Amino acid sequence: MQSTRSTALSRALRTAVRSHPHTAKRHTSSVALLSQRFQPQSQHQQHQPQNILSRLAASFTPSLTQQTRHASSSTTPQTDLQKTPLYDLHLSHGGKMVPFGGFHMPVQYSSLGVAQSHLFTRSHASLFDVSHMVQRLILGPGAAAFLERITPSDCKNLETHKSTLSALMTLDGKGGISDDTIITKLAEDKFYVVTNAGCRGKDNNYIDREMAKWNTEMGHEGLKVREEQLDGWGLVAVQGPKAEEILQGVLTEEGVDLKKLLFGGSLYAKVKYGGGKVSSPLLISRGGYTGEDGFEISIPPAETVGVTEAFLAAGPEEIQLAGLGARDSLRLEAGMCLYGHDLNDSITPVEAGLSWIIPKERRSENAGYYGADVIAKQLVPKSKGGAGVHRRRIGLLVEGAPAREGAEIVSRSEDGKEAISLGTVTSGCPSPSLGKNIAMGYIKDGFHKVGTEVDILVRGRPRKAVVTKMPFVPTKYWKGTAPA
Repeated sequence: MQSTRSTALSRALRTAVRSHPHTAKRHTSSVALLSQRFQPQSQHQQHQPQNILSRLAASFTPSLTQQTRHASSSTTPQTDLQKTPLYDLHLSHGGKMVPFGGFHMPVQYSSLGVAQSHLFTRSHASLFDVSHMVQRLILGPGAAAFLERITPSDCKNLETHKSTLSALMTLDGKGGISDDTIITKLAEDKFYVVTNAGCRGKDNNYIDREMAKWNTEMGHEGLKVREEQLDGWGLVAVQGPKAEEILQGVLTEEGVDLKKLLFGGSLYAKVKYGGGKVSSPLLISRGGYTGEDGFEISIPPAETVGVTEAFLAAGPEEIQLAGLGARDSLRLEAGMCLYGHDLNDSITPVEAGLSWIIPKERRSENAGYYGADVIAKQLVPKSKGGAGVHRRRIGLLVEGAPAREGAEIVSRSEDGKEAISLGTVTSGCPSPSLGKNIAMGYIKDGFHKVGTEVDILVRGRPRKAVVTKMPFVPTKYWKGTAPA
């Protein structure tokens, strides 16, 4: 499976490079490294990067192989790939397209390298096309109760136009995560749910099956639910310290003050675009996947290009298009999970350090969602009589070469003591913001405390690492006061 994914994405990137011959020389080393991305680590030895900048250039594009979100997009035939509404816009701006989640998606653009795009997002603003994500509405009088069966969220008490990170729980009752999701309450009987592109088929089957079961059991009580997928709709993320200013500048409503829209909140507003046109009311949510302040905007198909161009009209000094490469390094610096790698159906929210997504009202064994009894026991540490967990998600700072997914975490081998296996790296890359190698992974409970020194086997050699608090870079979410 690893070699198939590596070869397919390497081929896709070579195609992207050929379509941009003026950048071919600059990307030769990245493509060569990519072809080795999922081979045994010893095969990497001849590709030692010379400095942090060369590691950045060579590392982020290969890391996209990890972003297949549990269902590998790299195995999808090119002819079967879908296009987002912004496909032509990407090409016109020098986008280098790769298969991802069943879509043609930009990994980067000719205007900026991946590391430069990453840093531009942190200092200005970037626009990401995330239209490949699955947008759906869960509708009906039983919508909140239905979502509370399949997720640990408190949807009934979630405030209108507020969002929460959540998880579709596995149906086996073991507390695993079938997919991670964002749930936004638009009305008592209307919820906007965004799930991962690579899990589209799995999630569709999951929701269809569970919804049919729910309507059979609860429909006679007036609690029927239905789903509406927003197929073909655009979804763009404007991220960075300039995001609010850029978005505020294109809104038509003078009464909409984005300063009052806090992180996790949403509203409907219209956007001016295309020489006097006005969009339909767009759902604008404050949040994102970068750790920066920003917004995600859901847009009807016919308006997606025009609205996106309105954002870009602020000029390249303020906002640039950014691709999957920068998105991956930004989310890792922010300590955010990538499904299929940092999360999967065998990892529970407690193990993943996501206990905070489970509100107090839903922490009992009879909370009513799949796996509630397992989660309730894990929430109580072993020291207090609970089950606790055997592993925990951690952040790591790594010396020397970057640690990649699958690298083994072992105890520090000192004083002749034999190293013991402690866990596995699930994501890793050089950090453009820190100039250091960062990684995320799972480690045996008891070794998870910040400051714990361990080794990571990189290319067969132990590299010193230290358990580090996440996020690696402070987040800048707008919560009503400027971040320190």
